[in-house]
Amino acid sequence: MSTKRLIVCGGNGFIGSRICKYGVARGWEVTSISRSGEPKWNTVTSSSTPPQWARKVTWERADLLRPSTYSPLLKDADFVVHSLGILLEADYKNVLRGQESPLAGLRKAFAPTPASRAGNPLERNVQDGDQDIRPPESADQLTYETMNRDSAIMLAKEAANHNASAFAYISAAGGAPVLPSRYLTTKREAESTIASEFPRMRSVFIRSPFLYDSSRPITVGMAAMTGAGALFNGATRGILGGLMGAAGIKPLKVDIVAEAVVEALGDPSVKGPVEVPEIEELATKAWRKNMA
Repeated sequence: MSTKRLIVCGGNGFIGSRICKYGVARGWEVTSISRSGEPKWNTVTSSSTPPQWARKVTWERADLLRPSTYSPLLKDADFVVHSLGILLEADYKNVLRGQESPLAGLRKAFAPTPASRAGNPLERNVQDGDQDIRPPESADQLTYETMNRDSAIMLAKEAANHNASAFAYISAAGGAPVLPSRYLTTKREAESTIASEFPRMRSVFIRSPFLYDSSRPITVGMAAMTGAGALFNGATRGILGGLMGAAGIKPLKVDIVAEAVVEALGDPSVKGPVEVPEIEELATKAWRKNMA
């Protein structure tokens, strides 16, 4: 049996790097695609030294907003993963720098954007050439529409053109009271468009909850708060589930979700949305295989 080829777009990130790790553990040929190539390891792990498995990954550079820069790298890919996304839009940086008031920043974050009105790149007939997928009116911004929706749709299109057998998209289990609704709606729009436009390619939508790891101490504290919210949500039988969003869903260690992604790609029976309980089941299944 030939070695499977896995492409992870965003493979130098928090979850993407771990998807690469578990792909290597399967004996797959793994390539990461990102703007900066190999990670700065102290930003994704607890050490600045590259782990042993990293030597078996090909770290490529490309611009996910320009399909022509990464499309050739998808040749002969069996599995393609989109692990990019943003929690907050670029405008929040001006607030942190003191260049904009917090009120103005929040107003921008929760307001409709030109990109949301412009439609996804398939609706805008974005071509496969050296064209930026962002609409002209938001070309200088990184919006939810661009990062969470449009980059995933165009990557799925290129993966389908290269006859990839499966495509995994790191989606979200829910929004949160502190996030604009567009954070989640753009994720769901990406899922819907990918499933309907590329039916011959098996698509897997990993609806991830809040992720944590000790290598990022701040995520551990936030996970504790989210876990308390999940317990409250369970105790009240989900009466506030819609309001709490992801804050009322059990958080997971990032390695659990990454291992579940690899297991889902390798299992032809897994397709469509994968919720938190299924994520845990897939990770347990992978763990048992490794122990056998």
